[in-house]
Amino acid sequence: MDLQALKNKYDIIGNDPALNDALETAVKFAPTGLSVLIQGESGVGKESFARIIHQFSPRRQGQFFVVNCGALPKELVNSELFGHVRGSFTGATDTRKGYFEEADGGTLFLDEIAELPLESQALLLRVLQSGEYRKVGSNKVEHTDVRIVAATNIHLYEAVKRGKFREDLYFRLSAAQIRIPPLRDRRGDIYLLFRKFTSDFSEVNGMCKISLRPEAIRLLEQYRWPGNIRQLQGFTQSLTAQLSTKVTPTLQRIELSAAELQPFMPREEGEPIPVLYDAGAAQQQAQGSAFNQEERQAIFKAILDIKQEVDALKARMDRRELPLPQEASAPVEEAEWQEQEDFQPEEQPAVEHSLSVRRTEEELIRQALEKYHGNRKKAAEELGMSERTLYRKLPEEYRKK
Repeated sequence: MDLQALKNKYDIIGNDPALNDALETAVKFAPTGLSVLIQGESGVGKESFARIIHQFSPRRQGQFFVVNCGALPKELVNSELFGHVRGSFTGATDTRKGYFEEADGGTLFLDEIAELPLESQALLLRVLQSGEYRKVGSNKVEHTDVRIVAATNIHLYEAVKRGKFREDLYFRLSAAQIRIPPLRDRRGDIYLLFRKFTSDFSEVNGMCKISLRPEAIRLLEQYRWPGNIRQLQGFTQSLTAQLSTKVTPTLQRIELSAAELQPFMPREEGEPIPVLYDAGAAQQQAQGSAFNQEERQAIFKAILDIKQEVDALKARMDRRELPLPQEASAPVEEAEWQEQEDFQPEEQPAVEHSLSVRRTEEELIRQALEKYHGNRKKAAEELGMSERTLYRKLPEEYRKK
C-alpha cells in the first residue's frame, strides 16, 4: 500500500523519515507470524501501529484485543489473560474465558507489557513458545493460536538488567522491533499535527481555525512535548477553545504571533523560569542602539536554549543516571543506591537581576515604543503582535501616557 494512503487510513500525520521507516517496518512484519515489540514513549501512537500489523496480516478477519497490562489488578492478571474456573478464588462464581481464548485466531495487543508480574511473564512465554496455557484453578492444558504485539514506553532491556523483566521473554519479543520516534525528534511534523487538531476541533464546534506566524511555529516546535501527540492534541484543542471565535462570513481563521502564543505554552509542574540577561545591560542596549529584528530573535533564542538545557537536565535526573561513588570498594547495598537515586542537587542561588519571561516581554515592548516615540501601532508591528495584545502587555509607566 502507498505510504500516504496508509497514513490517511489510520489518521497518522507526519513526514518524518523515522516515522516513515517505522510504518514501513510494520507493514513488512504484518504478513509474518512474528511476535512484534513496539517501543516508544507514551502518546506516540503505538496502538495505531498494532492495528496496522493486524489489518495487514492473514489474521485480519480474527479478533483484535487491546490489553493495558498496567491497568490490570496484580491479583487478577492471570485470570484476565488466561481465564479461570469456578471456585478458583473468592468471587469466581463461574468459569470465565481469558483474552488468549477470546482472541484465538486473532491478535492480542499487550500495551505496557513491562508492567506484567514475573509469574505472568513466565506463563506468557509458554504461550508464545507452544500455544499452551491453563486457566487459573485448572489442571487442563488448553491451546490457542494468538499473535502477540507488545508495546512498552520504557527501555525494556534496562528492566531485564534490574530483574524486573524476564530475559528469555525479552529476547523472544525483541526479534521483531519497531521504534516510534518521540515528537521532539519529529519537529517538522509538529505544526502539521497542530493544524490537523485545530481544524478538526474547529469544524466540530463551528469555530475559526487557529494558524501561526513563522515565529510562533518556531516557538511551538522548540517545546519538547513530553506527552507527545496526545499532549499536543489536548493543548491545541484548549488553545482553540480559548482564543477562537465563531465562524462568520468574513472570519474563518485567526492567526497568532509568538507573543500571543507564548502565555498559553505548556509548562511542566515545578519547571523553573529561565534566567535571562541582566536588566541593566538591556537598558544600556536600548540607549545605545535601535531595537531591531535580529536583537529580538537573539533574545528569544537565548530563552529557548536555556529551556532546552533545563529540560535535558531534568531528563537525565528522571533517568537517574548518577554514577556510583568511585571510592566505594564494595557493592553498594540496594537501600544505599536508592538514597543516591533520590539525591536532589542543592538549590542554586538566584542570579541577581534575572528577569522573568513577563519582565522580558515588558522590556522588549519598552524598547519598541522608545524606537517609535510611543507609536503603539508601529511598535506592535515591530514585535509581531496585535495592537490590542500590546496594550494588554504594556509596562505600567506607559499605561499612564
